Amino acid sequence: MKRMFAAAAVLAFCSTAALADDKVTDDEAAKIKDAVAAWGCEGGSYEKESEGTGVYEAEDVKCKAGQYDFRLDKNFKVFVITAD
Repeated sequence: MKRMFAAAAVLAFCSTAALADDKVTDDEAAKIKDAVAAWGCEGGSYEKESEGTGVYEAEDVKCKAGQYDFRLDKNFKVFVITAD
């Protein structure tokens, strides 16, 4: 009985929705846009992680070589670029 309860608890925990990211301010969006433009890219949607890490995300950014997702630190420096 305890195993069944533990399995149900794990399943419930794993199936909960992920935390939604926060919207960025106009100032933050401008800084993200500038950082992405420095890589020769543009567009996309911008978010700030809600976990309090200070990480920003630029998703579906269009570059000459394709579409990418960018992750920026709290100082708006790009630290990860992944192909989308």
